[in-house]
Amino acid sequence: MALFLGFGMVSCSQGTPSAVKTAFNEKFPNATSVKWEKENETEWEAEFKLNDVEYSANFSNDGIWKETEHEVAIGELPDVIKNVLENQYDGYTIKGAETVETPTLSGFEVEIKKGKETLEIMIDADGIVQKKNVGNEQED
Repeated sequence: MALFLGFGMVSCSQGTPSAVKTAFNEKFPNATSVKWEKENETEWEAEFKLNDVEYSANFSNDGIWKETEHEVAIGELPDVIKNVLENQYDGYTIKGAETVETPTLSGFEVEIKKGKETLEIMIDADGIVQKKNVGNEQED
């Protein structure tokens, strides 16, 4: 089974459009251990390492950069982000966090939980909540 999965990843990598690979190499020239996967009908996702940190980046089929993410330790969240969570989401526990960069936004996506409720909150670098996902629902 592992052999079969290995071939699957190679074929995904070989199917990655050259415009996507070129755009990726221009944006992340020092990336290592790059693995490509078709994210959906319009995007490709690269998982890679940069300075020993694991990242993912998404590009459109024609090579337009869409998003970059990497996990961060909860203790490394900036105070402005922690303050938003404490003031607006009292009683929730932080389960995980990622830095997120898009062409129009830089910030943090934080997964929080209170009882059975799990939320994903996107908070920009200024501490403004940009997006909140509740289960399968999304609020802007």
